[in-house]
Amino acid sequence: MIDDEGNQVGVLKTPDALVFAQERDLDLVEVAPEARPPVCRVLDYSKYKYEQAQKVKQARKHQQQITVREIKFRPKIAEHDYDTKKHHVERFLRHKDKVKVTIMFRGREVTHPERGTAILDRLAEELAELGVVEQRPIQEGRNMTMMMAPSKAVLSGKAEPGEAADEVFTEGERGDVASTALQSPLDEAAVEAVETPEARVETPEAGQTPPEASADASVS
Repeated sequence: MIDDEGNQVGVLKTPDALVFAQERDLDLVEVAPEARPPVCRVLDYSKYKYEQAQKVKQARKHQQQITVREIKFRPKIAEHDYDTKKHHVERFLRHKDKVKVTIMFRGREVTHPERGTAILDRLAEELAELGVVEQRPIQEGRNMTMMMAPSKAVLSGKAEPGEAADEVFTEGERGDVASTALQSPLDEAAVEAVETPEARVETPEAGQTPPEASADASVS
């Protein structure tokens, strides 16, 4: 048993320990029940509970909230669309958000994963000052993903701050952008998946040309 001043009293029988605490108008609290013998302290239990609640409150106050943004590309993306989406990724990184970049393959495009890798590598290279690649490109089914995190320059405030991350998107862009607020540490599995208009288009039958094939230019 430990008394109210933090001194070790020694090993006492439970009735004797209770009398010891009652004589001081305090409580006998078991603080280490797994120890042999169990460890008890003499203290004001109400004050002890209040202090513990304050510690938990302070811990929550200093807990960092991480927002994960997801933006989706197509392997055959026009240069203008690429620049627009790159601007979104840049803005998210400046806002100190993490960004999950997804390449969505459709139909026979999945047989050419190198096109998706080229887009992701280009994006990482062009935004190297603002973001670092936290997870290299990996392919799961028809999607290839890469995770980017703000660079040390952004986190330290040396880079210019980003615009408001909740900017209004056009109807076509809204389905390509998603976000999820997570408590640190990051749980990537919790990133919200958003079904885009592109994802709902049926795969062209053999011999047919996808509608966007004639309009989109491949990114080198």
